[in-house]
Amino acid sequence: MLSCYRNTSSVIPAGEIKQQGSIMETIWVENGENRLEVKLMGSGPVILCVHGWPELWYSWRHQMAYFADQGYTVAAMNVRGYGGSSRPADVDAYTLSELSSDVQAVAQHLSDQSVILFGHDWGAPIVYQSALRYPALFSAVAGLSVPYMPSGEQSTLDLFQQIYAGRFFYQLYFQATDVAEAAFEADIQSALRKVYFSLSGDAPLDDWLKQRPADAALLDDLLDPQPFPAWLSEADLGVYAEAFGNSGFRGPFNRYRAQQLDTKQLVDHRGKKLEQPSCLIAGERDAVRNFIPGIDLYENAAAGCSDYRGTTIIEAAGHWVQQEAPAETNAALDQFLQGL
Repeated sequence: MLSCYRNTSSVIPAGEIKQQGSIMETIWVENGENRLEVKLMGSGPVILCVHGWPELWYSWRHQMAYFADQGYTVAAMNVRGYGGSSRPADVDAYTLSELSSDVQAVAQHLSDQSVILFGHDWGAPIVYQSALRYPALFSAVAGLSVPYMPSGEQSTLDLFQQIYAGRFFYQLYFQATDVAEAAFEADIQSALRKVYFSLSGDAPLDDWLKQRPADAALLDDLLDPQPFPAWLSEADLGVYAEAFGNSGFRGPFNRYRAQQLDTKQLVDHRGKKLEQPSCLIAGERDAVRNFIPGIDLYENAAAGCSDYRGTTIIEAAGHWVQQEAPAETNAALDQFLQGL
């Protein structure tokens, strides 16, 4: 089933994540040597939200307020390497095996019952892998922006090295240690604004994938719009900039560097279908759908899933779908939950 929504969203200003007496609280969950920061709102069955790059728990602010009002406990964790969560230095601390074990630890801390997962960007592969590895813990999985694709013998990084040979691709640019870190940390607010805009529905279509030489620097050719589109206020941007000013970018970039390790570690799950009820929600103008030239990655999102409940493409939205179009995203997530 394919659903479409027109983007007509309103936004929640920073500092106003509070609905009908539901107040945000922070808890900390230990997973071995790592400590994970988790934001909570509401009461009832647990939804656990996992963000992507370069984001935070705050990326789920609109969903937390909405679903807390619908009778859920909504938890949004800061992924390892982000915000107040632990920031190990080594690349091998950021494999999908490691990150899914964090999701497992948070879920077990929050509930004795099975938990529903929402994941966006890198958070989507993280929740997919969590559901594969710990099927008894997770009852349903909603992926945002990135569809589930069963892993194979070749890593996605190897695939992108072949597809983008001789030209720029951001994941290849991120492989050299300290290069991307230095570029982003030189002016964090500007770097975030450029990335958020280029991947949004407000930018020229596939601005993120425009032709550039292989040795280009990511930020040099991205626009920094003034003013920024209304879906991300200056106060919102300040939340992200402050967090990355404290944490730096080593952990977030190490996730990209760990992809080849994933292939070696996830042998037991190669080719496996996702068994839980699942869905995909994505923006019409998201560059992810065109990462492989000539193929729409959203067209066959059901292929790797045993109980697929549908694809929702939100008109005019880009990659940051739950922030750009919160009302439409919440409606699609609500429809998914109501069908469970």
